[in-house]
Amino acid sequence: LLKLGTNNAFQIKHQVEKADLKSNYLIYSPYPKPLSRENWLIDILKYSREFSTDKAVLIMRDLGVNDQALVNTFRKYLKFFDNKERYRKFATYNLEIYSVENVDIAVLSVLCRLPVADFEQVLRKVLSGETESENKYLQAIKAFGDPEAFWKLVEKHFGYGFEEHDLGKLMLMLLVTHASYSLREKLPQGWQPFVSTRKTDSMLFIDAFINHAADSKYYESLANKGEEILKVKEYALKWDLEQYLQCHTFKAFDAVIIGRIKQNLLEGVGEFDRYKNVINERRTSYWFKQLSAEYDCLYFAVELFAAEKRLSKELKNGSAHELYQQYTEKYYLVDYYYRKFYLHYDHIPEKELFAELADKVEKSYKHWFLDELAVKWSEALENELASGYPIAAVSQQQRFFNDNIGNHLRNEERVFVIVSDALRYEVGQELQTLLNNEIRGSATIASMQGVVPSTTKMGMATLLPHRAITINEQGEVYADGIHTHGTENRGKILTIASKDAVAVQFERLIEMKKADYRELLQGTKLVYIYHNVIDATGDDSHTERQVFEATEKALRELLQLVRNLVHNLSATNIYITADHGFIYSRSPLQESDKVSKYKTEALAEGRRFMLAATEENPPGTLAVAMNYLLGEDSKLKALVPKGVIRYKVPGAGANYVHGGAALQEIVLPVIKFKYLRKDEYRATKVSVKLASISRKITNRITFLEFLQTDRVEDKKLPLKLKLYFADEQGERISNENIIIADSKAEDASERKYREKFTLKSIAFERGKQYYLVLEDEDEQVEKIYEKIPFAIDLLISDDFNL
Repeated sequence: LLKLGTNNAFQIKHQVEKADLKSNYLIYSPYPKPLSRENWLIDILKYSREFSTDKAVLIMRDLGVNDQALVNTFRKYLKFFDNKERYRKFATYNLEIYSVENVDIAVLSVLCRLPVADFEQVLRKVLSGETESENKYLQAIKAFGDPEAFWKLVEKHFGYGFEEHDLGKLMLMLLVTHASYSLREKLPQGWQPFVSTRKTDSMLFIDAFINHAADSKYYESLANKGEEILKVKEYALKWDLEQYLQCHTFKAFDAVIIGRIKQNLLEGVGEFDRYKNVINERRTSYWFKQLSAEYDCLYFAVELFAAEKRLSKELKNGSAHELYQQYTEKYYLVDYYYRKFYLHYDHIPEKELFAELADKVEKSYKHWFLDELAVKWSEALENELASGYPIAAVSQQQRFFNDNIGNHLRNEERVFVIVSDALRYEVGQELQTLLNNEIRGSATIASMQGVVPSTTKMGMATLLPHRAITINEQGEVYADGIHTHGTENRGKILTIASKDAVAVQFERLIEMKKADYRELLQGTKLVYIYHNVIDATGDDSHTERQVFEATEKALRELLQLVRNLVHNLSATNIYITADHGFIYSRSPLQESDKVSKYKTEALAEGRRFMLAATEENPPGTLAVAMNYLLGEDSKLKALVPKGVIRYKVPGAGANYVHGGAALQEIVLPVIKFKYLRKDEYRATKVSVKLASISRKITNRITFLEFLQTDRVEDKKLPLKLKLYFADEQGERISNENIIIADSKAEDASERKYREKFTLKSIAFERGKQYYLVLEDEDEQVEKIYEKIPFAIDLLISDDFNL
């Protein structure tokens, strides 16, 4: 121990550096530490280690911090470092530069339980904590950190200038600043004090908060609270919709947009293309997913009303063949829009808000379309019944096997037939699109006219190979003398056409693995698979209301079934068809929708048909002579109410019906799926390319144009991209944009997207490489769609102007 006095510094220096080079010394001075230029022992101090009983100094020494100016900073965090776990976590950050700010941020990051030291993440956690009954992060900062340091960082990085240290006020500032970025309307006077002086960083902070996978749920709560305080909805109701169409800050904007489109539809304001454009514009909004049922419900209401406006002038009397062709080409879409409307309507939590719109959709569908089309079709059909049913020049259900399946057997090709009960034509159209989009191969669709009465018994029988269809006195249907009811009987009928034939129910295949498929169907040439979801749901009065949901389930199951047949059995030729279609409308039926049955002894009957031996043609009824199917000697007639009228039958369940001759009941899909290994039969996504020529950014805010190079069609699928700028290390340096490239427009100019990018308020180095990153949101592994190098040389560095 050497004690340093006022005049022995040279003696101590000689002792340590000359006289004794082997011993260890502790040099102690009771006086204040002199300035370096007055310190005789400064060189010894530099190469030795300064001893201190000051815990802050010991912590700094342990962390390798040599800057003595930071002693007071570490000293204020002694309570923080008193915990081994906090100490260990702080050390893992391995700060490259120790400064007052970096130490503050690291301490705050530990207290917010972050994997890295990052103040943006600190702020996000602290704000998220405000959504809980107690903000655990803020409590930790108060107990073990420095709240003043937190607020100084908030002021420095995000421009918070209010005297009160209030997280609620801070969130309002961030929200208003973010909204001001995309609002075209002048900010309300009450909002203006909340615009940050650090506009860019505040906007990007909220943008990252909204898009954060785990923390976005906290943003929702904070933003909803903020929009109430700011009275966002009141302002949105006053502003023109275009003024906030691209602003995604508040859910209130979406609520007002939905409300305005809905009200316009109710008032008959037919700006249908504009409504669809608005809905498509909002698809990139954070709130769209939450409100997808409402938006989709609106979208299909718009499509239905647009179809009414477009087709009502075309819906005229014509021949049965003309009406049939028009239905398969365009009228079927109205059934599709109606189905999709109710599918999404049923998923809306607050249905009463859409009840009036549903009522208008119902009236349009039932009275304009369903009733009017059915009446015109009935009249045309009646005029031609003298020549017999079915109508000429149209494929017929009773010839399905001969027209489609027979050639495969003659050519010794394996063929699969899937019969989905009540898969009406419009559903088949959707299935054909799904098959082309999701499975390599070619799916085409044609139509055939179904038999009358359009029942399961009759439809299933006619789809089987046969020379003659007969009905006994109990109304049971036979094909070439074999009963057609049940899978076993149908299998017997199939073996007459091919000894290697089998009939199987879909339920038996659901859980089967590849080996099970092969064990059951190995060596077969002709396979009929029977699928029943739609009819099973609709025919039950307790579940008929769920028939559209059942239709979605049927589509998923049929798609998976085809996929299984291809993958497990290398199936090449697959046909999908139906025994009959159906009519369904949601609203309760009125007395005018029903008619009393014709009084005669019926062989079979239902809500939409009677099968009886009679010479009469009752009024209001289409009398279809069954000799077209049962042979010339048959005296039976199918008595079918005209239009979509139902026979009065005791009991519930009259909204879902079939058995009659309406287009929805007897126009049936015949989907031919051919599995082909060639790449051109594999669906691929459309391409998106950067259209802007320059690869240099000179302003912090910049606009870039992108082009969807090909349109969405068969085998060309939509593409959803996330776009942002990043540095060489992959750190994001801008906001995110979303492009949903799903345009079907033939004109390339209609497939352009213009996106706005804002760079962070950081220094950008000339000569350093930066990248525009395009990510494919739907990819599970390799998300990078394209990475385009850019140079950034900012001419101005100001925040965006309001």
